[in-house]
Amino acid sequence: MRHGKKTRKFKRDRDQRKALLKALSVALITREKITTTEAKAKELRPHIEKIVTAAKTDSVASRRLLAAKIGNGSALTKVFKDVAPKFKDVQGGYTRIIKLPKRMKDAAKMAFIEFVK
Repeated sequence: MRHGKKTRKFKRDRDQRKALLKALSVALITREKITTTEAKAKELRPHIEKIVTAAKTDSVASRRLLAAKIGNGSALTKVFKDVAPKFKDVQGGYTRIIKLPKRMKDAAKMAFIEFVK
């Protein structure tokens, strides 16, 4: 039974799911708006919100924590220099998900996720 299980598996094992979320978060940070499936966007939202919340305090501990979560040097500096200062006074809700029409090939529900400001 799936009682209490809130995460989606995407038919991947744990390492592949972590790599998927890391790649999606790096793409969102660098481009500030990406198009993906609705399920992936919904799963990415809490992950990216925790990254932005940790980046609000620019300390060695938060840099090391986000280096482990993001891994990309240019995306890491962009989070601390560009993305986090925009949300300095905001308590949460840094991203929005806007639903798009279904994909033509396989009728997958599509959406794009972007930063609010």
